[in-house]
Amino acid sequence: MVMVSVPATSANLGAGFDCLGLALDLRNEVSLLPDRPFHIEVLGEGCDTLPRDRSNLVARTVLRYFEEIDRPAPSFALRLTNRIPMTGGLGSSSTALVGGLLAANELAGRPLGRQDLLRLACDLEGHPDNVAPAMLGGLVLSVIQDGQLITTDIPIPAGLRAVLFLPRFTTSTREARRLLPNRVSLSDAVFNLSRSALFVAAISGGHLELLRYATQDRLHQPYRQVLFPTMPRLFDAVIEAGALAAWLSGSGSALLALVNGRESEVAAAFETSAQRLGVAGRTVVVDLTCQGAHVIESAPPVA
Repeated sequence: MVMVSVPATSANLGAGFDCLGLALDLRNEVSLLPDRPFHIEVLGEGCDTLPRDRSNLVARTVLRYFEEIDRPAPSFALRLTNRIPMTGGLGSSSTALVGGLLAANELAGRPLGRQDLLRLACDLEGHPDNVAPAMLGGLVLSVIQDGQLITTDIPIPAGLRAVLFLPRFTTSTREARRLLPNRVSLSDAVFNLSRSALFVAAISGGHLELLRYATQDRLHQPYRQVLFPTMPRLFDAVIEAGALAAWLSGSGSALLALVNGRESEVAAAFETSAQRLGVAGRTVVVDLTCQGAHVIESAPPVA
C-alpha cells in the first residue's frame, strides 16, 4: 500500500488572485492499494457524496498519471481519508489531484520528479494557486511564463494561525468563476497589483499590521459577494476582534481570518456575527504548515 498525506490550502489570499496560495495543517490521506479489485472506500468528509466509481477524481488522476508515463495502469483500490471540509474553498479537489499523482508516482517507482508532478497537477487543475501549496507546503507564489510554471516560497512569520468559518452552503468553483468579468478597469488592476505586492512585503518583512490592507481586493471578491452577501460584514467583525486579515478562501464558501493570537476572540466574532446575520456555519482553528504532500507509507514499485 502507498499512503500519501496532502494539506488543505487557501488560495488568492485576497489580492493575489490565481497566484498566491497557503497550506493549512488539515490533511487528507490517499491510500493506493495495488493488485486489488477496483474499489473505493471513503472515510470522513464526503463519505455520503463522493463517487465510488472511476469518475472519482482520485481514481481519474491515478489513471491519467499512468497515461502520462505511457505505462498500463495496474489494478488498484483506493482508501480516501478526508478531513478537509467539502464546503468549498479549502482545496479539496487539489488534494485529490496531488494525492493521486504522488501515490501513483510512488507506486511506479518515482519516474517523475516533484516539479513534473506539480506541472501535471497544474495542467489538470487549470491554475496553480491551490496545487502548488498542496504539493510544496507553506506560502507559495506561482507564475506561469510561456507555459512553464514558476514557483517561489515566501517565509511565514512564526505564530500565525488561521481561523476558518465554514458556512453550511457550498459554492461551485465553476459558478464563482462565471461571475468574474472578462475585463477590469485600470484602477482596479493597479489596486490589486499594489496590494499583492504589499502582501509579500508585509509577510517577508514582518509588518503584520499591514496585512489588513494588503488583502483588500477588487478583482474577484466583490463579484463573488453575490453568492455570500454578508461576507464583508463578517470580515469587519473579525478584524475588529483582532484578526490581522480576512479573505474569501479560494472561490468560497469558506472564509479565512489570519491571526497572531486571539484565536478564540476571532472565532467567537465569526460565530456571533454569522448567527446575527442568519448564516449557519461553524469555525475551525488550524495551524499553517510548511509540509506539503508527502508519502507516509510506501510499497514496492509495480512493473
